[in-house]
Amino acid sequence: MSGSNSSAPGSGAKLDAASPLSFTVHSMPSPELDDSARRTASGRLKMLLILLVCAAPVVASYLTYFVIRPQGRTNYSELIEPLRPIPAALPLVDLQGRAVEAPSLRGQWLLVVVAGGACDAGCEKLLWLQRQLRESLGRDKDRLDKVWLVDDAATIRPETLRAVSEGVAVTVLRSGREALLDWLEPAPGHQLEQHFYIVDPLGSWMMRVPADPEPERLKRDIERLMRASASWDQPGR
Repeated sequence: MSGSNSSAPGSGAKLDAASPLSFTVHSMPSPELDDSARRTASGRLKMLLILLVCAAPVVASYLTYFVIRPQGRTNYSELIEPLRPIPAALPLVDLQGRAVEAPSLRGQWLLVVVAGGACDAGCEKLLWLQRQLRESLGRDKDRLDKVWLVDDAATIRPETLRAVSEGVAVTVLRSGREALLDWLEPAPGHQLEQHFYIVDPLGSWMMRVPADPEPERLKRDIERLMRASASWDQPGR
């Protein structure tokens, strides 16, 4: 029996001896590549979850203070929308002329005054009120830092420094006025020197206090911020 003309049973076709056999080879998935892709996706998801967990208390405190609030309650200070993070490149030097990194101010609530080194009567009033407000916070006072940003090269009087440093010293730093205006902004028709600026522990300017502030109303604003952030903000940096 010759096998040259044989075919598979039931096929009804004969093999052509002159036709070569051909095979198509398909690429097989690489287990290593699949595992790598899964690990990358899993890592990204975990990082996103961590960021959400870290940001959630901050977002929740702002929602509680600014959105979910009793009807009829209003903020005395003006909320800045969107928040303005402190510029990493903001030029700052201390009174000894040493450079200070702007991000080093993060980690604490800041009550900021901007005024020249000569510090006129309006400046002295704000610096005095700044100290009084901090002291009035009781056990929460260590969560608020006093900051005076000096926007010129004028010499600061020693008696002014002694007065503002009573209790806990104010952080005094010099910076150019134009650089400060790239971050902070006065209300229309006003000057930088007429306001307090409230900066949150993440380093974002988030509230502007009206010019010639009413101490009791401003104190209530600050107390509410302290309560709203109590779950995630701790004293010190």
